[in-house]
Amino acid sequence: MNTQLLLLVLFDGVAYGALVFLVAVGLTLVFGVMRILNVAHGSFYALGAYAAVSLAAWLATRGMPGYLAIPVYLVTAVVIGVVVGGLMERFLLRRIYDNEQALQLLVTFAIFMILENLQRVIWGVQPYFYSGPLNDLGNVSVANVTYTAYQTLFLPAVALVVLIGLRIFLRHTLAGSVIVAVTEDREAAMAVGINARRAFLVTFVIGATLAALGGALASPTTSVLPGIGPDMIVLSFAVAATAGLGQIEGAALAALLIGLGRSFAVFFAPEFEVVMPYLIMVLVLVVRPEGLFGRTTARKI
Repeated sequence: MNTQLLLLVLFDGVAYGALVFLVAVGLTLVFGVMRILNVAHGSFYALGAYAAVSLAAWLATRGMPGYLAIPVYLVTAVVIGVVVGGLMERFLLRRIYDNEQALQLLVTFAIFMILENLQRVIWGVQPYFYSGPLNDLGNVSVANVTYTAYQTLFLPAVALVVLIGLRIFLRHTLAGSVIVAVTEDREAAMAVGINARRAFLVTFVIGATLAALGGALASPTTSVLPGIGPDMIVLSFAVAATAGLGQIEGAALAALLIGLGRSFAVFFAPEFEVVMPYLIMVLVLVVRPEGLFGRTTARKI
């Protein structure tokens, strides 16, 4: 294996891992706090991608430079997280918090199917693509290997900011402390006057926003078409299970591991590209059923 090829694998794997992390960390945050495996999480990713590419492409036809699509992506993700995620938590999930997890899983699966069909009604089945930010940020060259700055620098930087930001938010802010208190002992937190429902709403909106942001930031790197939501939710479950459900730092490491594993498969054994993330997950779970960082006796976010 020569150095150039190894660098290509590294760049591709880190960029892909960064995108997967953005989605998976929202999923694991929601599970860590609310104990709900949200199957509809992949729909937020798809909605973020469709809305971002449509809005950015439309604004580009009116003269907007490509790099300004990045703040558009952020605003789009926040709107989807607050509006779609907020409505889903307020009017659907809040009614089933005290029910069995099997029912919660079925409800989120039903929402996922509804949102999938809604995407087809709105955007049809044709692919969408807009690469303005990818083109405007240019390329970087390392050891005679040229790769896009958007994937080499920008996406990993965003993932790192999200990881650090979540830790600061949860450990050093009042709202974060409330969420942690609800996670550790919901009944005790409510007994001292903490509004657990509000903590759940904030957590779910953050998780939905991160998934939508992952979709929006992925849109310049790939065609947006039907099926991206199911693909990403399955991959996010693999990352969350590999890390240990509810483990934020673990999700970062698992996403990087799976991203690099997939990239190696793409370059050296393409027939294993699809199964590589799940092979890694199975190998980890056989050795550690609770995941790389999971614990069997304590709830942790």
